[in-house]
Amino acid sequence: MNKIYELTSHEYNLQLAEALKKFPEFEVPEWIHFVKSGSAKERPIEDPDFWYKRAASILKQIHKKNIVGVNRLRTKYGSKKDRGAAPEKFRKAGGKIIRTILQQTDAAGLTEIAKAIKGVRQRKPGRQLTEKGRSFMEKLE
Repeated sequence: MNKIYELTSHEYNLQLAEALKKFPEFEVPEWIHFVKSGSAKERPIEDPDFWYKRAASILKQIHKKNIVGVNRLRTKYGSKKDRGAAPEKFRKAGGKIIRTILQQTDAAGLTEIAKAIKGVRQRKPGRQLTEKGRSFMEKLE
């Protein structure tokens, strides 16, 4: 078996995040220190390795589900918004961070836009791993 299934999710994501730091395509944007990860959050992101951890998590989601789009990932990383005395409501995560990470994985050659699927309208169905991306994730040291 490969490391994806041998390690716990947290340990594997940390190792994958460290491996992604070696790719020149994965650059942390300047604006990441000023934005929140979603409308439900109250404060900006404070973790210095957030970008690489989120990228590792997104790659693992694509590996697990085969084809994943931005909207599904926004729902996965969303959270409940505290509305004071009113009941909490679920809010999706912001899409800019996810879109930018997916564009970086495309540039690195780890993912690609999936071809049209029969029975689905003429919309982009999402991203899928390339052979390079699949082998990179399975042979992670």
